[in-house]
Amino acid sequence: MAKTIFITGASRGFGKLWAAALLKRGDKVVATARNTDTLNDLVKQYGDAILPLELDVTDRAACFTAVEKAKAHFGRIDVLINNAGFGLFGAVEETSEQEARAQMETNFFGLLWLSQAILPVMRAQKSGHIIQVSSFLGLVTLPVLGLYNASKFAVEGLSETLATEVKQFGINVTLVEPNGYSTDWAGASAVQTQGMDIYNPVKAAFQEGANGTWGNPEGTVNAILTVVDSPNPPLRLLFGKVAYGFVKQVYEQRLASIEEWKDVSIAAHGL
Repeated sequence: MAKTIFITGASRGFGKLWAAALLKRGDKVVATARNTDTLNDLVKQYGDAILPLELDVTDRAACFTAVEKAKAHFGRIDVLINNAGFGLFGAVEETSEQEARAQMETNFFGLLWLSQAILPVMRAQKSGHIIQVSSFLGLVTLPVLGLYNASKFAVEGLSETLATEVKQFGINVTLVEPNGYSTDWAGASAVQTQGMDIYNPVKAAFQEGANGTWGNPEGTVNAILTVVDSPNPPLRLLFGKVAYGFVKQVYEQRLASIEEWKDVSIAAHGL
């Protein structure tokens, strides 16, 4: 059965790839972008099945207006894919206030505003699925991505809480957690801090470690369609073998450390 999907950040990368795949199989898509000219090819190919909307997700009022337009146009919204976001590359010490706030405004607050805007629609329908595009860096960290890590950790905490609050309304929440992919996330879409030479060694090590680890974006298409179609979707789903291996290793180390310090932890309860 065809669904109506609202997807942000649809101008490029995962957003456009997934929008095209959803349209190709017969779904209706509300595709948002800062510049809707980037969606002209999809409009030409799929016509009335796609509703392009100009949207800056950091504008809370605009997010609510976009959802209202989408509901009025298609009558319902079955799935929200909160995909808009960007990567800020640089050491924590290098990061300016403006850069830090811009990272959180888009990656965290933009996702929050759309989630809030969509909930009344889905509650009225007594069904819906909110898919938050997080990152494996919302579960583990890498150097020179401190603010990006932080924004995705915030998305994880928010969304896990949201899932417990809205399950009673027939609404599911899923956190999709990709590793790095060969999109322009680390290219044209990325923002770089003004560098300090003292951090050059850690940046060089990061670049060396990243070589050869990027996934093929096309590989995510069947995965996202499977999540969209699932009657019982998971709260979390890692995308990519790097994400799977790295998260598993780090969590095993965390559990071992928790056990090592168990006696101190329990004694700190004070009773």
